[in-house]
Amino acid sequence: QVQLVESGGGLGQTGGSLRLSCVASGRTFTNDAMGWFRQGPGKEREFVAAISRRSTSTYYADSVKGRFTISRDNAKNTMYLQMNSLKPEDTAVYYCAARRTDSGSVYTKEGLYDSWGQGTQVTVSE
Repeated sequence: QVQLVESGGGLGQTGGSLRLSCVASGRTFTNDAMGWFRQGPGKEREFVAAISRRSTSTYYADSVKGRFTISRDNAKNTMYLQMNSLKPEDTAVYYCAARRTDSGSVYTKEGLYDSWGQGTQVTVSE
């Protein structure tokens, strides 16, 4: 498995922006498709966004499409989630995830990922 560490969470304002980072180590980053998931209070963990090994494909949950942007810098072994136009319902613990693959696919189901970060809290005030 790859080791993943998220950062960048904190307190945001409605309409504002936050940028999350996920640094990977332990295996070749370009062999991993990546994704972001989140778990809000009293909710199940849900898919947010996914990106393929070389950024040729991305996919977003309907709830964040047009507001969030997933990206990765393979030279830095880092994935990002740029969150704009924040809403209170974005409040959640955000997790990054990695799936080893030799394809250029994206993955939306949490069961398809083999490595997870510890999570970073995002709180969006009214």
